[in-house]
Amino acid sequence: MSPAEERLNGCYESLAGRIPFQPKVALVLGSGLGGFADEMQQEAAVAYGEIKGFPVSTVPGHKGRFVFGSVHGVPAVIMQGRVHYYEGYSMEDVVLPVRLMRKMGADILFLTNAAGGINAGFRPGDFMMITDQIGDFVPSPLRGPNLDSLGPRFCDMSQVYDRELQAVLRKTAGELNITLREGVYIQLPGPSYETPAEVRMCRTLGADAVGMSTACEAAAAVHCGLRVCGISCITNMACGITDRPLSHAEVQQAADEAAPAFRQLLECSIRKMGELCRKGAD
Repeated sequence: MSPAEERLNGCYESLAGRIPFQPKVALVLGSGLGGFADEMQQEAAVAYGEIKGFPVSTVPGHKGRFVFGSVHGVPAVIMQGRVHYYEGYSMEDVVLPVRLMRKMGADILFLTNAAGGINAGFRPGDFMMITDQIGDFVPSPLRGPNLDSLGPRFCDMSQVYDRELQAVLRKTAGELNITLREGVYIQLPGPSYETPAEVRMCRTLGADAVGMSTACEAAAAVHCGLRVCGISCITNMACGITDRPLSHAEVQQAADEAAPAFRQLLECSIRKMGELCRKGAD
């Protein structure tokens, strides 16, 4: 067994006695969405610092804990704050939570984030369903000895974001009268915001939104057999798209303003995803 597998198993053993049920959906909450976990029907919460060998989030606005609860009757585990590569953690650290939630029994991973809009048709406050991603600018989470107990050495990435889950998001947004953009997400290392030249590069590569998370988590999730979907909240236009300088305060404010609609979209989508899980079990 590799050191990474031993560490994963150690984290699970440290946490197992506090997991009240087997979750079906795992949800990663990005900036501005932490309140979603506070409002749900909670059964347990475990701070990351209480799990042996687990990385701790250091970003303002990220509480840093797992919350277990029910969303419209769907058993869910929620990351109230994620760990980022730019915080100085290794890529193994960054994707450890995703692997741990799979080990808990989750079938679906729902990723959310705050992102900068590259597509000139986007505006702050828009939601973008992620249809594909570019993660070549950060180390692959699959680099190094393969975790054979999780997935194959050479992992197919032809459909990172599950088509059936995308259909659920489209239908739910339509029913709620919420505009849902679609596009390609690119992850850059951060923590500095991108230069105008870097944004032009991202646009040339085909990206519609840019951020500092998510793509690595999605890759690790596909490797270990999770079905993945993702939504970016466009909190600002990327550098060079407008003349305004960027700040974390602006990003946080925009995320907070978009949060009520975002939470509604998450809640109703998770209910439908729970129905998919039940059908798959029949």
